[in-house]
Amino acid sequence: MQRRNVMRAAVAGAGSVALGFTMTRPSFAYPAVPGTSPYGALQAADARGVQLPAGFTSRIVARSSQVVAGTSYTWHAAPDGGACFADGEGWIYVSNSEVSTGGGVGALRFDAAGNVVDAYRTLDGTRTNCAGGATPWNTWLSCEEVDRGYVYETDPFGADAAVRRDAMGRFKHEAAAADADHGVVYLTEDVSDGAFYRFRPTTWGNLATGTLQVLTQTGSTLAWATVPDPDGSPTATRNQVANTKRFNGGEGCYYHGGICFFTTKGDNKVWAYDADANTLATVYDDNVSGAPLTGVDNITGASGSGDLFVAEDGGNMEICIITPDDVVAPFLRLTGQSGSEITGPAFNPAGDRLYFSSQRGTSGSSSGGITYEVTGPFRGI
Repeated sequence: MQRRNVMRAAVAGAGSVALGFTMTRPSFAYPAVPGTSPYGALQAADARGVQLPAGFTSRIVARSSQVVAGTSYTWHAAPDGGACFADGEGWIYVSNSEVSTGGGVGALRFDAAGNVVDAYRTLDGTRTNCAGGATPWNTWLSCEEVDRGYVYETDPFGADAAVRRDAMGRFKHEAAAADADHGVVYLTEDVSDGAFYRFRPTTWGNLATGTLQVLTQTGSTLAWATVPDPDGSPTATRNQVANTKRFNGGEGCYYHGGICFFTTKGDNKVWAYDADANTLATVYDDNVSGAPLTGVDNITGASGSGDLFVAEDGGNMEICIITPDDVVAPFLRLTGQSGSEITGPAFNPAGDRLYFSSQRGTSGSSSGGITYEVTGPFRGI
């Protein structure tokens, strides 16, 4: 296993974490409406049961409960949120394990040709690690989706031990998105009356101390208020501040260029918080005729195109695209996996490979998870 501090430092110095979304969205006409995908119609399912647009191919890179080919690591159960990080000429894909005991984070390391050359664990012994988010300093924030859960900062390169970040609050964490422009990390909460948070570190790049704030709304005015007790006991963090803005089941979270996109599965919406203007808009709502996207869950952005990619928990087992001109359409579909959900969509640094998992695969069990790679002519590369 090659986990070198010197490589980690070099990569971090280059600021090479794959956050995507390098192109400014030209349209803010929201909400998106069903339309024709820029990639065209889905083709018949391939040998792995994946329906893709013409010109795209899939492969399986790992299966839960099985040793990753060419390594000694057994891929974890219930793969969930994930992200990619540059690693010299290759890259690393990290993936949470959403099981109630023995959760944590696993990683796949790829060489420049896309071959898996290593697999290993970066966090162990935690609970129900659902989503999370990458930081600009090349760490992965893994979030516990349990009452009074924690955020853990982990090292994708496997060199440094994971650190629990108590100051980021204890609640039913879902996802995180780092906003270097404003020096905050946004956090979602997966309960039906959840809140939307931001954590402002005392020093950007160090999450050991800082201030947890919650979004409030009075009339049409949005504001951020400090949470008095981030420990959340005896009063839950979402119930400590008057006029807290409520969100029905916070899920994925993704930031770029002044806007934090996040999803709520309880009402099948995608939101856009404009940090510069301090405004909130609905990017997508499934209450339109022919809406293709339901079970709204994890979200990421595509490098160079301005497209959002949103995974379904249930629905038709699709990843749907939302384009900059506000069209929503299926990008891919998994067949024969109705007892699962799609998790962890993330692009490699070059933006020409998309990774994601079927959390319970064809078996419907957490031990049957499947992690995929899709390659093809992604826009804007």
